[in-house]
Amino acid sequence: MKSKLYIFAFLFTVAGISCTKVDENAYDQLLSEKFYNNKNEVLSAVLRPYTHANAWVTPADQRNWWEISELSSDQLAWPTKGRHGEDGGKWKRLHYHTWNVDDDYLNNAWVLMYWGMGLCNDPIEKISSRDVASMGITQEEKDAYIAELKLLRAFHYLKIMDLWGNIPVATEVGTTLPQTMPRAEVFAFIEKEIKENIEKTPVLSRGMLGRMSQAGGYAMLVELYLNAEAWTGTPRWDDCIAAADKLISGQAGGQNGAMALDPNISDQFKPTNDLSKEVIFSIAYDYTRARFEPSFTSEFYHFKQREIYGGGRNGNNGVVVIPGVYTTFGNADLRKTNWLRIGPQVKFSDGTPVTGSEEYTNKQLEFVDNIRRNSTGGTSSTMSDGEENSGVRFDKYKISNSAQGIVNGVNVEPDPNYNNTDWNVYRLTWIYFAKAEALMRKNAGTATPEAVQLINDCKKRAYSAADWAGNEYTVASLTLTELLAERGREFIFEGFRRDDLIRFGKFTTASWWDHQPTTDTRKLFPIPQQQRSLNTNLTQNSGYN
Repeated sequence: MKSKLYIFAFLFTVAGISCTKVDENAYDQLLSEKFYNNKNEVLSAVLRPYTHANAWVTPADQRNWWEISELSSDQLAWPTKGRHGEDGGKWKRLHYHTWNVDDDYLNNAWVLMYWGMGLCNDPIEKISSRDVASMGITQEEKDAYIAELKLLRAFHYLKIMDLWGNIPVATEVGTTLPQTMPRAEVFAFIEKEIKENIEKTPVLSRGMLGRMSQAGGYAMLVELYLNAEAWTGTPRWDDCIAAADKLISGQAGGQNGAMALDPNISDQFKPTNDLSKEVIFSIAYDYTRARFEPSFTSEFYHFKQREIYGGGRNGNNGVVVIPGVYTTFGNADLRKTNWLRIGPQVKFSDGTPVTGSEEYTNKQLEFVDNIRRNSTGGTSSTMSDGEENSGVRFDKYKISNSAQGIVNGVNVEPDPNYNNTDWNVYRLTWIYFAKAEALMRKNAGTATPEAVQLINDCKKRAYSAADWAGNEYTVASLTLTELLAERGREFIFEGFRRDDLIRFGKFTTASWWDHQPTTDTRKLFPIPQQQRSLNTNLTQNSGYN
């Protein structure tokens, strides 16, 4: 049974408080000066930003940093499929890099992350200003809560800086309209915030599940230093390696004993992934007891997905794997069969065909590795030519089944952990890859034996013992080009692809399915026009009006 229930009890307690308008007649509202009077209230405020984090990855009602990072890259897209998904052409603009200052997904992502930052600023200010006796906590607890919130605030700024570069920084609630800061200064602010607070924050443990910890702080440093050259012009490879070593060595703790790579490719992505030894920071869900369910299913799942997996959730048939990515996985690669869904679909309940609901009504639904009007004999393949079956589908995170069914002739009972799957923001495998890349960059792009070992330790889990021979990397075969390809296979769907392409010089120079090279100004998104109208101190990024 998951140990994260206490988090959600406090989260839901404070959710209605923190988002409530406060005016003079607060008959049914809690004013901040009447809150923070015991440890439960303090902890509720500390945990409030984590419910907001539910919207970080593919929610149905908001657009987010994950979406604009992944759908602008070379692995995933949201093509128009028949009468669905046109949405004013915005997903095409994201794929083609022709977005504009008025696109809602940019404004909503900006609002989402700055809102989350504000949910950190408020309790930082309130907890800092009160004495420990009035809050019923110790000084050590007070310092730890403030440090945790500052690390979480730093994470918000890291993502905003990544997407927009030069951004405003605010550390207080209700200050004057902040001005745009150069990206290098924002980078320095984030680094300073992390380094000043990381040792004051608890190490990763079961009690910190789904929360920012020392381990999360070091993972942020790894991400900062891995991208430092792209973000500031100055490489920080040694610093990246040092931060990675803190995690690989286990000095920052582990939520289930010593931090380590899981022995297989599934433990990080199933309903019991709270037991994974390699998860560093995650969006924690507990549907069984708190009815707090994963949001990521909405954009990945087909209109009739519940028939396929035996659960209660369908999706909007949006995001797919773009043509050709599926074939970059070797046939012996278990990630190909475990993380991607292709071919004829059958019902979980009895193994009979799932029929389509659009172009394939009364025909078996079959996901295919192309975007084409197959039902009418079409041959073109663009973002405009999809049907409901178009594209290989997401199957990396499993939320399991809530119904009884027959799978491959075997009776399967409902899973008691159904819908409890956490979303990994950072996992140890990503740290291994980051260190390996830093070692190679230091070595003029050539692999070292240590870099090869780091990647092979991760990759070999994707192969049976019989198939591993011949698929392992060597110093000669692990080139930077191959490392980028292997990163694509290992971290597909995880939100890092845009940064990878920028760091490897491919984001604006390479072609991929239905996408041609663009200009370097597209490495940053434009400051949304709605935000510039609200804050005239914001400076637009180069290349945008």
